[in-house]
Amino acid sequence: MPFALALTILLGLLALFQLSLALGAPLGRFAWGGQHRVLPARLRIGSAVSILIYALIGVIAWDRVGAIDVFGEPFSEVAMWVVFGYFALGILMNAISRSKPERLTMVPVTIVLSVLAFFIAMGYGELAMAA
Repeated sequence: MPFALALTILLGLLALFQLSLALGAPLGRFAWGGQHRVLPARLRIGSAVSILIYALIGVIAWDRVGAIDVFGEPFSEVAMWVVFGYFALGILMNAISRSKPERLTMVPVTIVLSVLAFFIAMGYGELAMAA
């Protein structure tokens, strides 16, 4: 469960960052390729959608470790591996960004998210089932 908690905290911080971008904060150099100081409308919408994706990932993680029961067992197992792949791809996408601030900030963040997602997908941190 500590991996799901750490993942959730990090996703919560990212959600606050994406919310600030969606609301027009001048932090665009850290996201979406870093080409805009303030994001245009289409990327602001993307930031808002990211928040929903982060929430879904959090639910999948907590379901996978057995803290909640939202999805069937096969779904949460497979979905967590998809989440791991999503974050692993995120490492690459952030690493090739033209924005140095995005590379320096988001590559380490996505590495940590990938490692946490891997541990959760592997089943580490699952709650013990009562006998």
